Amino acid sequence: MYIGEVAKKTGLSIKAIRFYEEKGLIMPPPRRGRYRVYSESHVDILNLIKEAKLLGTTLSQLKDAIVYKNGDVDWSYVEKFLSDIKRQLSLQIIDLNKKVKRVDKCLSEIGSCPLSVDSPPKGRD
Repeated sequence: MYIGEVAKKTGLSIKAIRFYEEKGLIMPPPRRGRYRVYSESHVDILNLIKEAKLLGTTLSQLKDAIVYKNGDVDWSYVEKFLSDIKRQLSLQIIDLNKKVKRVDKCLSEIGSCPLSVDSPPKGRD
């Protein structure tokens, strides 16, 4: 398939696809005359790149995760990479839940403070 069809399938711009090729994230596709001919494998990798970017992954991290052996992606590296992202996100969730509990504690303590509308807050007079 030509680059326009790949762009439609992935939602990426033609410029982005060429950029990822230039950076070595996807293998250069074979040519038919003047045109690059992409495979479903290219679409798979481009979709992976798109999703990983949405998760905040850098191109440098992706470059390390997308390893080619004999012209094909070694998906075991990609699987490890995605597992690492999942682990990091899980740790972030735990951390955020701890922060939410601290905010809840502060809110409950504020609720037990006496309200005094007529006087300025302490330390601000």
